[in-house]
Amino acid sequence: MNTLAVAETTKSKPRSLPIAKLAIRLGAFAAFAVVLLYFALNARGFLSPFNLMNVVEQSTVLGLLAYAMTVVFIGTGTDVQKGGIDLSIAANAGLCGAIYAVTVKNGYSDAAGLLAAVVTGSLVGLLNGFAVVSLRIMPLLATLALMNIAAGLELTITQNTVVGVTSGFVNVLAFGKFLGISTLVWCFLLVTVLLGLFVHYTRTGLRLYAVGGHAEAARAAGINTSLYVYGSYMFSGFLAGVTSILIVSRLSASTPGTSLLLLPLLSAALLGTVFSRRFVPTIGGTFLATLFIGFLANGFQLLGISSYWVSGVQGALILLVVAVTSVAKKS
Repeated sequence: MNTLAVAETTKSKPRSLPIAKLAIRLGAFAAFAVVLLYFALNARGFLSPFNLMNVVEQSTVLGLLAYAMTVVFIGTGTDVQKGGIDLSIAANAGLCGAIYAVTVKNGYSDAAGLLAAVVTGSLVGLLNGFAVVSLRIMPLLATLALMNIAAGLELTITQNTVVGVTSGFVNVLAFGKFLGISTLVWCFLLVTVLLGLFVHYTRTGLRLYAVGGHAEAARAAGINTSLYVYGSYMFSGFLAGVTSILIVSRLSASTPGTSLLLLPLLSAALLGTVFSRRFVPTIGGTFLATLFIGFLANGFQLLGISSYWVSGVQGALILLVVAVTSVAKKS
């Protein structure tokens, strides 16, 4: 009788887990739909083509930085509670933006400034990888240290002032359009498609998931796990460098305060796991989560609600996602 009971219990667990995950995933999509419906009915102009395009455009910087965090989650641990993290992404983007702005302001070409920004971001990512892999420092502490170093360097380079940038390249990024769609939106969509294809449909991307999900098994299969962890942090820094150019183009300057993007990009990357089929970080899930946060902020703005509430909601989303995914995996 006891053996039968154990067998029944063992059989019931695999069934309950997919059901719980499906319920949570459907709940996330339902919440997205409810939020859109509420703002559509109560926020004047919310569904206008101009406003919808504006939300996507404003979500570009957040989305690209959230992709960088997502890649780190994928390569260093698909369990968002126990895996790796890169808290330096936002500060790294601020530093790269300052490098680009100062380089161009001093008379160098946009290409030189872009190269300097991307190299700087990649070096910060390399240092993160070195601290986590080679020095075996906890990712939370290692990337927190690099975050403060990057933020300090940015303030030193800019003297804590706004560094204006004027160039044809910046103007194209800021005001250019193709088929009626802004350059920023095209950049967002292009990176989403290319990165999604790379992460989910190439051998390198699948190995990245293997390293993050089952490091020991990946190592036993002959995969150089350290190399992939290094690569995920370096790619994060590279994408932060690329995104910094878009930040500068939107403001026509490098301005202090980019570190404030850490909370929303972390919210988007974590929330993206709820939109995925297997509760793991995905590019598509992060894309939806970024738009969700973008529409939420836009709706609050149209309703005249203080932007401070947006930060509160983002913090609540992080707690909710971590709690819900923990319960789903244990059910």
